[in-house]
Amino acid sequence: MSEYPVSDDENGSEDFVEDLAPLNLPLDAWHREQGGRMVEFAGYMMPVQYEGIMAEHLWTRESAGLFDVSHMGQLEVSGEGAAEALEALLPGDISALKAGRQRYSLLLDENGGILDDLMVTNRGGEYYVVVNGATKWDDIAHLREYLPDEITLNHLDEHALLALQGPKAADAFSRLGLEPAFPGMPRLEELKFMQSAPFFWEGRPLGVSRSGYTGEDGFEISVRAEDVAALADALVAQDEVKPIGLGARDSLRLEAGLPLYGHDLSPETDPVAAGLTFAISKRRKAEGGFLGADKVLPMLAQGTPRSRVGLVVEGRMAAREGAKVFREDQEVGVVTSGGFSPSLQQPIAMAYIDAELAAEGTSLTIEMRGKKLDCKVVPMPFVPHRYHR
Repeated sequence: MSEYPVSDDENGSEDFVEDLAPLNLPLDAWHREQGGRMVEFAGYMMPVQYEGIMAEHLWTRESAGLFDVSHMGQLEVSGEGAAEALEALLPGDISALKAGRQRYSLLLDENGGILDDLMVTNRGGEYYVVVNGATKWDDIAHLREYLPDEITLNHLDEHALLALQGPKAADAFSRLGLEPAFPGMPRLEELKFMQSAPFFWEGRPLGVSRSGYTGEDGFEISVRAEDVAALADALVAQDEVKPIGLGARDSLRLEAGLPLYGHDLSPETDPVAAGLTFAISKRRKAEGGFLGADKVLPMLAQGTPRSRVGLVVEGRMAAREGAKVFREDQEVGVVTSGGFSPSLQQPIAMAYIDAELAAEGTSLTIEMRGKKLDCKVVPMPFVPHRYHR
């Protein structure tokens, strides 16, 4: 669940003559001081790289990288019946989510199309929801429309969000001496993948989950905007940690086989074709009751005409989003994400192709800049996940 720089400018609308000026994140000045190259993305100025995408990617795989993802929407859903209200919209088993546990889920429309992918955490009766930055205002409007009046939805717009990712993230973060916010809460090093807890760092409150979108061990840290620069300084002061831009975040998530909203996921894609049926819990598959269930449940039984697959591409030229995929001379799909894998030293891609061709080892070609690139269907992730379970 994450998004990255795209070429199309979607800030404007037909109601306005001029585009809105991009906003600055709380760490804007900090990024510039660190040498970040800033680009406009999702309505904000954000760092795409510091010393280079390749170097930042490999550093995160080997050590620990610090990402600013404060453009993403942090929401709080509370009130009696909040879990059941969320279940009317999300296909996950929210009511069974224990306190301190986190779950990946999907926001669907009436036709089963994916409006967004998101993370839900039970914070002990209230639910903390993180949505993608490019869709957060639409998500908030959608939730306000469908949630009952007695359910409160708060946008935590005075909070920043950092992601510390990599095999040395835990060592670096634990050195800051975080204290559990309440007796009996787990210590930082005791958190496992998809667990969350509140902490204090030098008297400052933090919401920490052991999660991320790189395929590595790591943490996502919700912190008050007024405290985020001090926390960022403390983290990059550790020898293992460097600031990392959105460019490397994109290549890391692609290697991890993680879909990107607005590219691999959209209202025109469904959970079955996208390979995200794990986000529909067993109970919800049996009972339904979520928006779009009457469309999605038959797809689970009957399948879909296309499937999201991983492709390894021969040669050095990377396949990019929008490139057509062929089986001999017949067009059978389209690339939705692609690039050169720094870890594997070869091009990789995700594509939606005809479902009957989705078996591992199927030989295909991609048309890119007038050239035909040979490729094969491979299982994802391209690089094994290293979550702390």
